[in-house]
Amino acid sequence: MADSNASRWIRFLRQYGPAAQNDSMYDEQIRKVSKRLNVSQLFFTHPIEKQLLGLFEPTASVPTSVILTGTAGDGKSNLCGKVWHQLGGDAAEWDSPEIYFQITASIGGRQILVHMVRDLTGLPPTDDRGRYASKDELLQRLSSILFSSEPNEIFVLAANDGQLIETWRRLPPSEHVLQARAVFDKLLDENRDKVEGLALGFFHLSRLPSLTLLDLALNAFLAHPGWQACYAEADEAGFFGPRCPVRHNYELLLQPLVQKRLRSLMRLCDHSDLHIPIRRLLLLLTNAVLGHPDVKDWLLKPGDVAKVINDGTVAKASLFSNIFGGNLSDSRRDSLEVFDYLNRFRIGYETSNRVDNILIFGDADDNLKPYFDELMAADTFYGADASYYAAQRSYVEGGEDGDRAAEGFLALLVSQRRGLFFKIPAQLEDELKLWELTVFKYAGEYLTKVVDVLHGGGKVERPILARLVKGLNRVFVGMLVDVDRDLLLATSLSFSGPSVGQLLEDRIPVAARKDERIELTLLLGRPAIRVQLSEALAATLRLNLTRFEFLSRVAEGALPGSFSRECYEDFLAFKSQVLASLATRRAHEKSEDAGLSFKLLSVDQVGNVTDDVIEVVP
Repeated sequence: MADSNASRWIRFLRQYGPAAQNDSMYDEQIRKVSKRLNVSQLFFTHPIEKQLLGLFEPTASVPTSVILTGTAGDGKSNLCGKVWHQLGGDAAEWDSPEIYFQITASIGGRQILVHMVRDLTGLPPTDDRGRYASKDELLQRLSSILFSSEPNEIFVLAANDGQLIETWRRLPPSEHVLQARAVFDKLLDENRDKVEGLALGFFHLSRLPSLTLLDLALNAFLAHPGWQACYAEADEAGFFGPRCPVRHNYELLLQPLVQKRLRSLMRLCDHSDLHIPIRRLLLLLTNAVLGHPDVKDWLLKPGDVAKVINDGTVAKASLFSNIFGGNLSDSRRDSLEVFDYLNRFRIGYETSNRVDNILIFGDADDNLKPYFDELMAADTFYGADASYYAAQRSYVEGGEDGDRAAEGFLALLVSQRRGLFFKIPAQLEDELKLWELTVFKYAGEYLTKVVDVLHGGGKVERPILARLVKGLNRVFVGMLVDVDRDLLLATSLSFSGPSVGQLLEDRIPVAARKDERIELTLLLGRPAIRVQLSEALAATLRLNLTRFEFLSRVAEGALPGSFSRECYEDFLAFKSQVLASLATRRAHEKSEDAGLSFKLLSVDQVGNVTDDVIEVVP
């Protein structure tokens, strides 16, 4: 099948994989290989595509310049290409290595000159065709056009967000350059896509949820006709036959449960402020299906499959390990942010006694055997195969080769725990404590009982809010207090800033009292904890996954400063914000007793808090 449809599809698919590539030439390389092999690219409609192309319709009301920004791999160059083709640009010209393009088109009822820069970083200092004198002059021209009331020319500029601002900082200063830089800063800081009165569309592609992009990429990947060619040309003893790991990985990726767990990880990345661009998502999917550590570029080719089957190394191609880059070298895996982010969950290295008992003793224990049979024995590809049983037996029985056997079996356990994360059915999630297979054991609760509830317009369960308040109190007071019905606002008796607060400034009830309350709400679409002190005064802090886990762990007994120093500092800063709002409220209140008494906190051995009123005698 050297030049079959299936072979060409797999050769093309490998272009999306983790082998080192020149990122600046990525889009061009994909297009070239697609044409050479006569295989269609992995196409899908970008979430902003319709809105973007609408700005370049002949019926568009106002000619509008566009800035496409974000991280590398967000699809900026591809979207520029869509605009170019809609304007009637020449396909062969776009396929050239040029960075700067010009085209005249009818927009808003007028003939408009469109300047297109598909990569700001790669824009040459001068143009050998004489279309602009210098890079600085061209960007100064863009700056002026943004503030023109009826421009006869517009720009489409693609630039990574950091490079965009840095480039404008280095431009020779002028009125319009300074104005443009201020606009870009404002739009980036405030997560906006336009400024009223300015003919500019500003699209920050890194603000798009990774989950949205995964769904689009996954659908395009799974529905590509290349897979049907693989089925049609399957080799019974090799590629896409019944024992082919590529086929099995593809079919695993079709399973709703596997997709659900992968989508959960993407949602958690989004709620941890970790953005994964389109390019890396396509890399992830390609690596998941084709990955194997013992072949060239870590990706299987059709000709590799028969050897992998004959050598008995099919298990090394496990989708469950490939999703975390387990097939890659350490250096290559660490260089790719998608695997860096997914490995922060430490799936494979976190576990529970119950799960490990199933993996190690399940086939011999009557109580655990039903779980072992369902989750391990039934998986003849990546579960309990002959090599697993042999390593398990050697580990349990010990012997002369005990240490080496133990090391080998423990490495197998990492892969099997990863598999269980994707195989444990929904009805067993709570019983087997699925999320204890990650470092964020409250992650499932965070998604279903916080994120989903808030987005559905509901209120988070009282026990969850109480636990978070208890965690906050332990941070704010600096002691293992057991209070979850009020938020204790305590300061120290000195001004040196120690972490232990003994002077009680106020108690804010969890249950609403007048205009005071503590609640979980949404802030720019993300969960946040809000302390309301009056109708006009409140303090709010984004409650991302890490902060939620931190407060929950502190509430159950972890030391506040040991789990995450960064989170600890975040909550101390939040405490200062709440205290500042309290001071503002008090400045507007009048009380005859103000300054004549104060309250000292005391905590007993089980965490109960009492506050003693100390009267100050004039």
